[in-house]
Amino acid sequence: MRRIEAITIITREAESQGALLVGNIGYPSRELYAVGDRPNNFYMLGSMGLASSIGLGLALALPKRRVIAIDGDGSVLMNLGSLATIADQANENYLLVILDNGCYGSTGSQPTCTSRRSDLAAVASGAGVSEVKVATTASEVQSCMKGKGVLVIKVEIGNAEVGVIPLSPEEIMGKFMAISAPPSPSS
Repeated sequence: MRRIEAITIITREAESQGALLVGNIGYPSRELYAVGDRPNNFYMLGSMGLASSIGLGLALALPKRRVIAIDGDGSVLMNLGSLATIADQANENYLLVILDNGCYGSTGSQPTCTSRRSDLAAVASGAGVSEVKVATTASEVQSCMKGKGVLVIKVEIGNAEVGVIPLSPEEIMGKFMAISAPPSPSS
């Protein structure tokens, strides 16, 4: 399965669940924007390894909102500590989706450790995440999207031909904050 196909399924499921969706840096965010820009999407620009942490922070701050974070294998390898924190917090409203293509897709497809021996599902389980699933097909992805914890999706190497996101970081943040903020108490 191509990464953009997985992102399309994730986007559809996030929309049907009314979920906030945090997109990983580089091509995954660009692909997310291309398949379905919506105010509930937060696109990461230049913060490798932090989509999982930002997603968890949102889930903790907004416990009544469904939050899905899309991260890549390279980014998760850069911030493995987030898996232990996700396990420790065990939020019902949070799902981390790791798109594992075995490479750093946005910088030239250099191999990551998952292309050889490392298994991020095993690492997440070892960190204590109670619900860890692996998907390789579209139907498996769709059936796992209502869960919590960590979902590792094995995808092919390669980036879709998509443009850059035509929004500044301030525009991304402003649009996202307007939709994700809890309602202010009335006087």
